[in-house]
Amino acid sequence: MNEVILELCNRLVPQAYITQGVQARATHEHVIKQLIEHRKLPQEGWDDQTIELLLNELAVMDSNNFPGNCGVGERESRFASSLVARRHYRLGHGIGRSGDITTVQPKAAGSSILMKITNSMAMDVIKLTGIKSVKNCFVVPVATGMALVLCMLTLKLKRPKAKYVLWPRIDQKSCFKSIITAGLEPIIIENVLEGDELRTDMAAISEKIQELGTESILCIMSTNSCFAPRAPDRLEEISTVCQEHAIPHIVNNAYGLQSTKCTHLLQQAARVGRVDAFVQSLDKNFMVPVGGAIIAGFDKNFINEIGKTYPGRASAAPSVDLFITLLSLGASGYQQLLDQRKEMFAYLASALEACACKFGERKLNTKNNPISQGITLSLPDDPNGDQTTEIGSMLFTRFVSGTRVIAPGKDTTVNGYTFKNFGSHSNMYPYAYLTAAAAIGMSKNDVDLFINRLEKVLLKSKSCSNKLETNGREQES
Repeated sequence: MNEVILELCNRLVPQAYITQGVQARATHEHVIKQLIEHRKLPQEGWDDQTIELLLNELAVMDSNNFPGNCGVGERESRFASSLVARRHYRLGHGIGRSGDITTVQPKAAGSSILMKITNSMAMDVIKLTGIKSVKNCFVVPVATGMALVLCMLTLKLKRPKAKYVLWPRIDQKSCFKSIITAGLEPIIIENVLEGDELRTDMAAISEKIQELGTESILCIMSTNSCFAPRAPDRLEEISTVCQEHAIPHIVNNAYGLQSTKCTHLLQQAARVGRVDAFVQSLDKNFMVPVGGAIIAGFDKNFINEIGKTYPGRASAAPSVDLFITLLSLGASGYQQLLDQRKEMFAYLASALEACACKFGERKLNTKNNPISQGITLSLPDDPNGDQTTEIGSMLFTRFVSGTRVIAPGKDTTVNGYTFKNFGSHSNMYPYAYLTAAAAIGMSKNDVDLFINRLEKVLLKSKSCSNKLETNGREQES
């Protein structure tokens, strides 16, 4: 309220009460001023009232909320539903312009301010996780796969003769399909087995570079967060090879921000070699709805070029979600979540190992994977793996989500490419197994419930399998 309105309020209630209200509002306005002035992630999280005050103030600055606004264009941020309007805080213009997703929009000063601050806070939180030398980033309203497409399309403009992407195999359809969607040809690099763990085959990468020639290779797409038994790629070695051969390097860092080990790998890769861009999911790292990602890198100009590749304006919803979440948590709140996740990883590892031993299985030794871990599954008389994969279904019907049960022997075709044993990241992984991840937001209660239900499922599966094996022997005799 301005001074005139406050003076009028003094005629209605005692001035002392108004003074208190003014002082309370000044407290809110002080933290808002600090945010806009410094564009830094606050150390401590904000209360909901302050966040909503700022969102409402920003919305008032967008043209669709001007009193008496007369919009005669084809896109005037009109809301047919008041529920939708409230859901988006009446911020309907989106972000960016037709030529650049990070450009300020004339009709939407408030939304543009929100976009700029969110991108700045995103870079702060990336540095907080351990990637100190990041130079630029922006929030994009697409999930990881499409964000990778944007990165590759931008490289394609710079390397028009290149058509191949060297891709150390990671059995997740979205990152593989991103290569196809970008109009490129994937060169699949099979992983090598080291103990229980699948690691990057650097020799195969070098051979393919020699065979195809550097100019025909658009980039190497490595992966920094993955399901066990695969380990994160050897980022330092890949980045060194990329620098030596002048080949771009894109890193799929889907849920790697929550792991200090993953962020350390990225930081080191950028220090010793070449990393052009790395992409991370908003929902996996910040617990917001699916539909957004952060594209980041160590060359400010290249990340700006990716922003200019995005066609048209973009939804502001992922930016609003991240804006609210980061302000709610603050640096200290997010750091606490990172620390808790690390504790849950150790707790889950201990619980899985005890559970595996109880049923004659063992925990897979995948020491280089800091998020996902697994146990072997060995059911007798299950040549096709049907009983084994049924364990996943049984867990799901018991409200356990996120586990992956993989049994060797099944092929999957993705965009015309056939993968043997899809899901295991290898043509010949020797075990059937189950994985679970200790991701950000997981609690001790989640682990305890999971282990309790897993033990019941394994008890039932093992009992059924043993009965089938016994019956089979009796019939043979």
